[in-house]
Amino acid sequence: IVIATKCGIRFGGDPNPDSPHRYDFSRQHILQSCDNSLQSLATDYIDIYQLHRPDVLMNPEEVAEAFEVLRRAGKVKYFGVSNFLPAFVALLQKFLPVPLVVNQIEVHLGRLDPFVDGTLDQCIAERITPLSWSPLGGGFLGAAAKVPEKHARRQVMAKLVETMDEVAGRLGVSRTVIALAWLLKHPSKIIPIVGSSNPDHIRDAATADDLEISREDWYRLYVAARGEALP
Repeated sequence: IVIATKCGIRFGGDPNPDSPHRYDFSRQHILQSCDNSLQSLATDYIDIYQLHRPDVLMNPEEVAEAFEVLRRAGKVKYFGVSNFLPAFVALLQKFLPVPLVVNQIEVHLGRLDPFVDGTLDQCIAERITPLSWSPLGGGFLGAAAKVPEKHARRQVMAKLVETMDEVAGRLGVSRTVIALAWLLKHPSKIIPIVGSSNPDHIRDAATADDLEISREDWYRLYVAARGEALP
């Protein structure tokens, strides 16, 4: 078991009734959030502690101080971030005495930005493991699911699902397995975070690790997800 959790998001009403929804990477909040998580998880350490959505007021020196306090106290083994673009990762890493080990991002066939905005390139270069949250696009890329009527790119996604079904049928697996195996093919070594509470769905998803998608099928799906041909 790897114990991982995050900090940094403060919802409206915290700590005062008129406090806005915001992000907080202050030293005090990081340390207090860690203690709260240790208590909630009934453990005395966290394997991977991540900063959630970027705080534009982040002081990297202050974050580094908080991380060092937690590491020396044995409360956290490794640190990471979530939803960070490359510039934010590079800024923070410059001030940290230890390397960041993960960047948890939204990347799937319905969201291709990390493939072209430098996020996954940085992960490879800096040996940061990308964790994919919502690897099935909120469920609509999963087996038998349908693209929401109000999806901003519904026609493109509907065509993508057709392509996924064609590849899945030819390879004898579910659409879920295709979506996950497609992520696993990338050299950045993406780890999909599967959110299902259904054991059968989890068992099916796990078989993606045994499926090697060809480069041809990978690009067939990528082009369908783009909604336009490659240049």
